[in-house]
Amino acid sequence: MAQTYKKAGVNIESGDRLVHRIKRMVRSTFSKNVLADIGAFGAFYDAAFSGVKHPVLVSSVDGVGTKLKIAFAVKRYHTVGQDLVNHCVNDIAVCGATPLFFMDYFAAGKLSPPVAEKVIEGFVTACRQNSCSLIGGETAEMPGFYARGEFDLAGTIVGIVEKEKIVDGRSIRRGDVLIGLRSTGLHTNGYSLARHVLLPRYPLNRKMKELGSTLGNSLMAVHRSYLSPISLLLKSRVARLVSGMSHITGGGIVGNTMRIVPRGLRVAIDWNAWRRPELFSLIQHAGNVPEQDMRRTFNLGIGLIVIVPKRKADDAVALLSGHGEEPLVIGEVVKR
Repeated sequence: MAQTYKKAGVNIESGDRLVHRIKRMVRSTFSKNVLADIGAFGAFYDAAFSGVKHPVLVSSVDGVGTKLKIAFAVKRYHTVGQDLVNHCVNDIAVCGATPLFFMDYFAAGKLSPPVAEKVIEGFVTACRQNSCSLIGGETAEMPGFYARGEFDLAGTIVGIVEKEKIVDGRSIRRGDVLIGLRSTGLHTNGYSLARHVLLPRYPLNRKMKELGSTLGNSLMAVHRSYLSPISLLLKSRVARLVSGMSHITGGGIVGNTMRIVPRGLRVAIDWNAWRRPELFSLIQHAGNVPEQDMRRTFNLGIGLIVIVPKRKADDAVALLSGHGEEPLVIGEVVKR
């Protein structure tokens, strides 16, 4: 009997159908700098940046992690694409960069065009919200590699910043203030621990009074983008308002913020400066998780840290508050 690629588990026609289904919505993210349509061997982006004297490209790559396991369980696929784009956007935005374009990688054991379309719909939604072009991607069908009905995601983002406007923490000084912006939940980190302690005890479809929703809905809350408040601060009239910024992902508030703090300094966090969302309390109590592990694993309700000189803290707080944020002073930079 003749053997074919399709009999081996790879359906090229399914991939072609997916490309046809997504073309129109992906094109809706294109800026004037995108020079090639979907399907070319490479993605082309015009690098003529008017008004930028010394352009520096900033890039980042990431995945969604085991949050995907929750998505599989509740059969919700459109939000994980938003999670991935927003995570990548935040990683470069804290460097002062503006996102230009995003590229994705979607891999499954058996390609389901409707599921993949939902995921890509999430990419498109977030790219539009962040004024970023989705210029290319790769869809791989690998039979036997993933469990039935499961897939994996990864994404790469590229942005631009004027060299003299790079935000890298070099100007952080002793006495600077840490301002925290709230997260929308776990974002895309800590799900291995959260699943380990919660899922044996609570069904995902259970309405949790303390959460105000089902456990599944709380765990699937979209990883928010901080591009808007970051841009607001960087474009403000208050000169040198920002000394540094950190996106709080795996490693927690201290671990991530110390990545930009100069040698000889450290951050002192007032852990009582804000009330943690109930989801974190539920995880800690359900698993008897030590406080140190909570702090190293989760964002605990703070997804972005902005470090500003003490004399400008009130200006930064007022500016953010006036645009719908709830900024919280949660610590300061001190001598190590």
